[in-house]
Amino acid sequence: MYKFTSLIITICLLFSCSEKTNKTTIASPDKQIKVHFFLSKKNEPSYTVHFKNETIIDSSKMGFELKDALALNSNFKIVNTQESTTDETWDMVWGEDAQVRNHYNELKIELEETSELKRRLNIIFKVYDDGLGFRYEFPEQENLTNVIITDENTEFNLTEDHKTWWIPGDWDIYEYLYNTTKFSEIDALKHYEPGAHLGQTYVPENAVNTPVTMKTNSGVYLSFHEADLTNYAGMTLAVDTTDLKMTSELVGNDENIKVKRQTPFETPWRTIQISDSPGGLIESKLIVNLNEPNTVDDMSYFKPTKYVGIWWDMHIGTGNWDYSGKYHAANTKYAKEMIDFASEHNIHGMLVEGWNIGWEKWWDKSNKKVHFDFVTPYPDYDLEDITNYGKSKGVALIMHHETSADIIRYETQLDTAFALMKKLNIHSVKTGYVGRIIPKGEYHHGQYMVNHYQKVLEKGIETNVAINAHEPIKATGKRRTYPVAISREGVRGQEYNAWSKDGGNPPEHLTIVPFTRMLGGPIDYTPGIFNTTLKPYKTDNQINTTLAHQLALYVVLYSPVQMVPDLIKHYKDHPAFQFIKDVGVDWNTSKVLDAEIGDFIAVARQEKGTKNWFIGCITDENARVVKIDLKFLEADKIYVATLYQDTQDSHYINNPEVYKISEQEVNHKTILELNLAPGGGCAISLIPKE
Repeated sequence: MYKFTSLIITICLLFSCSEKTNKTTIASPDKQIKVHFFLSKKNEPSYTVHFKNETIIDSSKMGFELKDALALNSNFKIVNTQESTTDETWDMVWGEDAQVRNHYNELKIELEETSELKRRLNIIFKVYDDGLGFRYEFPEQENLTNVIITDENTEFNLTEDHKTWWIPGDWDIYEYLYNTTKFSEIDALKHYEPGAHLGQTYVPENAVNTPVTMKTNSGVYLSFHEADLTNYAGMTLAVDTTDLKMTSELVGNDENIKVKRQTPFETPWRTIQISDSPGGLIESKLIVNLNEPNTVDDMSYFKPTKYVGIWWDMHIGTGNWDYSGKYHAANTKYAKEMIDFASEHNIHGMLVEGWNIGWEKWWDKSNKKVHFDFVTPYPDYDLEDITNYGKSKGVALIMHHETSADIIRYETQLDTAFALMKKLNIHSVKTGYVGRIIPKGEYHHGQYMVNHYQKVLEKGIETNVAINAHEPIKATGKRRTYPVAISREGVRGQEYNAWSKDGGNPPEHLTIVPFTRMLGGPIDYTPGIFNTTLKPYKTDNQINTTLAHQLALYVVLYSPVQMVPDLIKHYKDHPAFQFIKDVGVDWNTSKVLDAEIGDFIAVARQEKGTKNWFIGCITDENARVVKIDLKFLEADKIYVATLYQDTQDSHYINNPEVYKISEQEVNHKTILELNLAPGGGCAISLIPKE
């Protein structure tokens, strides 16, 4: 339940500006970030951003191109400004921290055209100590009612050639490895590989998807993204490598329509996170703070949890999704074995993929007779019996809906599919959207699909079902408003290690993801594979990490639902499995202890409801020593630290599954020295000594 835990302080200064006033300034509460808004010589809305003594964003224009109407980008005057300050604290239903401070200064600028139409446009800035967001507001007005946006031209004019971590601005999928280049070297079209993914992909120009993260020559870290993406198109950023500039490029459809709305409406927030350290980007709460408060009265039906599942079998070839395959893994007997294992090890969720009819040719859109049915199980899968068996063991079933991106079909079944879950008291579902969108001409990240994902969230709220979306729209902090949106994919995940032809995910992949994709929100990555060699199932593939690295991911990568994905026989009687049993999934406090993007990261999190701390530390392909200062621990308290570490001989290629476990007593003055193998890591539990 949402509640304020401190007083909101708001000071409003409302005044009318003379026509000669063409600029105004707003600063962060600590005065370190300053935004200057002004009208150019052509009376174009423009802004700059400064951090300490550095210009972060140079003069950048703002505006829109509209269908069947004049562009909305110049000939403006400022008719009014309004400033306010807000300082509040709100409780996260689940999350990285129990409480979030929302402290910002706000500037609202009301613009009106000097032309005969006198169309109006408002721009709102919120400036925090950790960055800023701004959005456009289209007021209700006589000369602008039905709005069709063909381009939003929000500029981000950089001041130098930053080091940049980026993926192509694909309109359908985010499942790429991150590139590390100078900004001037970004070439999205070079890294776009048609047919490399199950999902249809489309990259129309040299653009990047967000969050896109950068480091300046002076050591300032920046990340560009958006917040509160609602009834609008997702934003990519078109790259001008010569002028070092990015411009918002909305995802459209085959009719070249980006957004279709009626006034009044607001756009999503365009966000810039700013920090002196890479960890500051992760600890920033800018994205969730720019979303509206929680609208869900009761989330008691969902508890953050770990879950097992019938999933990895299909990726390594020991089972099939479809009933006609050699071995249909989604069967009653195997599901009950999974439930028994979960119950024995205090794991409270179990996912089954391939349970419902339609998997035989689910990727073949030409066969219009083949469709998924979201209420009819295959003959060897007794849905009701399995659900009841799970309840008797304290293990909740997680439903699975693979739509094959046939949105028309799925929406006709939403009512019945979610009614079935409500009837069986199934309170979470993993949705999937692999392939080309139906109806034809729409893309995963366009306004049509943004509204579909929202429709599914609202159906989940109506029926008490939490949503874990795969092949989703990007995370933009809507989990604050709709905590039913528990997690999502939107990243190149663990499954690529099992079947991709390019060698899988390199060790550095997950030293970049926390500073890029994870800034948007929780990731359902599926860590925890113990059989990292994938033998004897996949002789040409392997996971490019050590076992200790896999354990550490439960702390490094945040999600309130964490899968325990390997075959259960690889966990049985395995000493390292104890860490997975112990590690939390819902947190009171999270801290980045040390990091450098693309090299290594060390994260500590304190479990909500206990005094237990957990640390995860991973490195790229390079061995390194990382020192962990435990000064965050409670003073005058002794903790028992259990360390799951690489050995001297560990190596992500040659010897990935060797590890060692050790124990020692520590306190807030202890500094641990961790030796990480190439592709390695370390997972630590810190339990107060009785």
